[in-house]
Amino acid sequence: MRAAISAVSFREQEPTMSVYQKLAANCLFPLHERLKGHDTTRVHAALDKSQWYTPDQIQQLQLDRLKVFLQVIGETVPYYQSLFQRLQFNPLDLSGLEHLQRLPLLDKKTIRENTEAMKSCLANKLQKFNTGGSSGAPLIFFLGTERVSHDVAAKRRATRWWDVDIGDNEMVIWGSPIELGSQDRIRLLRDKLFRTKLLPAFDMSTENLNRFVDQIQRQKPKMLFGYPSSLALIADHADSIGTRLDNLGIKVAFVTSERLYDEQRGRIERVFSCPVANGYGGRDAGFIAHECPEGSMHITAEDIIVEIVDQQGNVLPPGESGEIVVTHLYTSEFPFVRYRTGDVGVLGTEACRCGRGLPVLASLEGRTTDFITAADGTVMHGLALIYVMRDLAEIDEFRISQESLQHTHIQVALRSSESARSDTDMSQQQNQLSEHIEEQFKRRLGSEVRISVEFVAQIPRERSGKFRYVVSKVERA
Repeated sequence: MRAAISAVSFREQEPTMSVYQKLAANCLFPLHERLKGHDTTRVHAALDKSQWYTPDQIQQLQLDRLKVFLQVIGETVPYYQSLFQRLQFNPLDLSGLEHLQRLPLLDKKTIRENTEAMKSCLANKLQKFNTGGSSGAPLIFFLGTERVSHDVAAKRRATRWWDVDIGDNEMVIWGSPIELGSQDRIRLLRDKLFRTKLLPAFDMSTENLNRFVDQIQRQKPKMLFGYPSSLALIADHADSIGTRLDNLGIKVAFVTSERLYDEQRGRIERVFSCPVANGYGGRDAGFIAHECPEGSMHITAEDIIVEIVDQQGNVLPPGESGEIVVTHLYTSEFPFVRYRTGDVGVLGTEACRCGRGLPVLASLEGRTTDFITAADGTVMHGLALIYVMRDLAEIDEFRISQESLQHTHIQVALRSSESARSDTDMSQQQNQLSEHIEEQFKRRLGSEVRISVEFVAQIPRERSGKFRYVVSKVERA
């Protein structure tokens, strides 16, 4: 479900706005950001122009900003002062983006060990954040107002690509403790002014799903925002109870924070009768890329330099798969330089038909922990196991956990219609499913691998509200 829009017509298109939307977007939002000390409005105006630069112009812009950024942190951030001195590294000597490779990769362990030294001596009013720690220990880090301004501006630019903007009715299905823990009076007032309704994605029980479907029907949002698994689950539930959500006038469903699977995109688009726009980023790495109506994931290149590296840390050319590494050019108060995201992707080799000069992330393949290692050392994407489970009509939800090379554990929740069976029939069905899953998994992982299947009533989401189909605890060499 892609809009076939030419570069020229898209460039001239502006979101259609009501009087209240104009008030919210052009008056209330700039005032809100200014009161928070953010420079979002100016940044957004600049991003709206620079997206139409040629690729060469964008690369030159990146290089100019990279030099300034590295010079600043080399003078104000103790960790980088020491690192630059040790490497005899001078940012002003950079003549190309490839020279960034003279600096080492940055990982979570290094940040944990040098947290205080990573703070700029000029830092003011840093905010403390942390990652969810779904694939390891959480990372504690800090953000300044400059970084937040750029992330908010980049998000707004991408939102406007889909003919929606601040002030449009928005339904947010989210589960981050930070968002849901800050619902004080000011936050509630802000959401009301900007016509945003927040629904918690922690508990996707039948009762809550009924409530979510009812609220979406009543609010008739112009846009949805949430985890792909949550929106797909709501879509499935509406389908199952015969409630139509395809006649509400929803323009787009924005998804992020989880891998978006093709079958999830199809279910969401069909039930809500709107396109799905995938977004990629994180609290630590920033607003990295977002999908345009032509289907390309455009990198926020004015703010972020993306590299793809192999397991040894060598930079790979466009078209080859590896770990995504980012340098955020507006993190001078707590720098992220060549930061290993733990995600796997591929840089594109062709420009997008929309006409933007922004580089493209051609493929986003998930986290490194989404990849499974067979007993013989073969590495495969978790989809190799996910497809086995999806082919079984009796299964509602599942979670695959590769505990070690010798053991993989699967939690399985059966569809509600299956629970009406007698105890004898249920036991027989579970045994048959277990045998089938074990046989199929051993074909892929190795005959000597132990496969354990656990049947549960419901599979809880992570503390953040996210859902992950597969996690590997096996360290890849």
